Amino acid sequence: MSFELTASMMCANYNNLAQEVKELEEGGIDSFHIDIMDGRYVPNFAMSLNDLKCIRSLTDKPLDVHLMVEHPLNTIHLFTDNLHKGDTIFIHPEAEYHPSTTIQKILDAGMIPGIAINPGTSVEEVKMLLRIVKKVLVMSVNPGNAAQMFLPYVRDKYDELLALKDGMDFEIYWDGACGKDKIKEYAPLGVKGFVLGTTLLFGKKKSYGEILKSIRDMRI
Repeated sequence: MSFELTASMMCANYNNLAQEVKELEEGGIDSFHIDIMDGRYVPNFAMSLNDLKCIRSLTDKPLDVHLMVEHPLNTIHLFTDNLHKGDTIFIHPEAEYHPSTTIQKILDAGMIPGIAINPGTSVEEVKMLLRIVKKVLVMSVNPGNAAQMFLPYVRDKYDELLALKDGMDFEIYWDGACGKDKIKEYAPLGVKGFVLGTTLLFGKKKSYGEILKSIRDMRI
């Protein structure tokens, strides 16, 4: 069974970011997840535009840029100007007055548009946007911090989206508290990709290659 694994780079070791990217790439990661936080939409600061530029220069793998910022339309050009065509940009619909305008800017720049759905946001609230995006990032924890506990009530949201994805032509991605159990349960159901952070990938005693191989070798 084919599914994508992406590394949450806010959890990486910043003492040697270039080495982290190299080891993840050699270990078989599919893409790199870049969390941009402004301290307003979420109560935290994470990665910066300079971090994005650095990682983009170190790898040819795709980047998934997750904008946890207020009014991303105001600054979307800063990100599209520093990405490759085919990279993904996720926005939070609640953070924008007219999210479809921002999504169109992403499309016009040759990027893949996506939306991120918070635990407290219903599928019904974003249903119209599902027709114009290609990826939906479902937050299984509240956005803003790593190492949080999975929120069980989000399971219903996955079920709703899985029932809609083929008819509306989008893929579903898991973000937050992602362990092997979640991949084993949801990859067969149709979740396309999983963002890996401290729960499964970073801060462990095994190499990235060993961890990623052990995930891909699971019986699913």
